[in-house]
Amino acid sequence: MTKSSPLLVARGFTLIELLVVIAAIGTLLALAVPALNSAYERAKVTKDLSNLRQIGAAAQMYMNDNNGVFPGSATITWMSQLNPKYLSSWRVLESPFDKRTTSESGNATTAVSYGINADVLPGNVAISADKITKPLTFIVFAPAQTSGATVSFQGLGNSSAPGVIVTGNSNSVTSTPGGAMASGISNNRTKINALCADWHAETMPWSGTGPAFPHTSDPGNDPDAPHRWCASCP
Repeated sequence: MTKSSPLLVARGFTLIELLVVIAAIGTLLALAVPALNSAYERAKVTKDLSNLRQIGAAAQMYMNDNNGVFPGSATITWMSQLNPKYLSSWRVLESPFDKRTTSESGNATTAVSYGINADVLPGNVAISADKITKPLTFIVFAPAQTSGATVSFQGLGNSSAPGVIVTGNSNSVTSTPGGAMASGISNNRTKINALCADWHAETMPWSGTGPAFPHTSDPGNDPDAPHRWCASCP
């Protein structure tokens, strides 16, 4: 007579096994979340650069039709001159770092995240491109932030000139409307994107002894600093 096999008895996880599984999941999440956040940040930086390039392309087309003169005047904002004739979508004017909602209408309440260098519009009269002595360095368009500890924007697509501008000074960069910009918009606010007058877009350090966004004089290893915000500086 054969002996019957014992019944298999199902058992649950012990407390130690459960804690080990939870710890392993927590470790995987701790590794994955920073990587995902970093990828998301890089995607926003790439989109921001793309927006600036599209704004630059629209500005070039506008200038080709207007004797090389930049958009913007005492009666109409630069963004209103670009959209809709030269700019395919108003949303190009909204940075991915801008948490406001916008629309395609381009009216007075529509969000605008970028500004034009105030030196392009002295006295609200736009200059021509041949006034710029160093296009490789001179910043034309950049994000125009508000003051404060977090990245935020206040620019609107209204009809009053000069609209949204950014301008350099000896201490920091100021955006109008909004006040002094506290720091950059990406990489823990250490970097910011800008479009120069030769129409290349780049990610620039916010501060430092080398080339940096706010510099108007050379703090060390930045000989192009005087040209960054001054169109006609020799």
